[in-house]
Amino acid sequence: MKGLDLNRFFRDSAHLIRPALVLLAGLGLFLVVRAAVVPKGFGKYGHYRPAALEVIRSRPISYAGQDTCAMCHTDEAKARSEGRHAYVACEACHGALASHANDPSAVKPALPDVANLCRRCHEKDAAKPAGFPQVVTAEHSGGALCNTCHQPHNPKL
Repeated sequence: MKGLDLNRFFRDSAHLIRPALVLLAGLGLFLVVRAAVVPKGFGKYGHYRPAALEVIRSRPISYAGQDTCAMCHTDEAKARSEGRHAYVACEACHGALASHANDPSAVKPALPDVANLCRRCHEKDAAKPAGFPQVVTAEHSGGALCNTCHQPHNPKL
């Protein structure tokens, strides 16, 4: 009699057991794929791979840093430190120049394209803070380059 009750139980609850087995199979498949795809050290130090640090360290340094720039370009560094661009790194405008810092005579960096460079930060945009200096470049300059009137390292008029 107990066998019949058990048989009846499985027959009557099959509509519940099948989805539960499908769910368990899906969960098992997910865990297997996750174990194969996610690197072993992921999550150890936060939301990244610890091995990424070694990969990054193996790459050559491309940015010199503004302290390095200021060692040779003292006039520009002084003008920049006294102006509104004091907290803008040199390489934000001039590009990555560690190769120039390592061998200044061999690597001569080109001056930035001022027409596009200033516009990247200062083109009028409603999403920018109200106190941030913004212009509609087409109307502001009449076609003249920004450095016609402004000094890039200390952009006062």
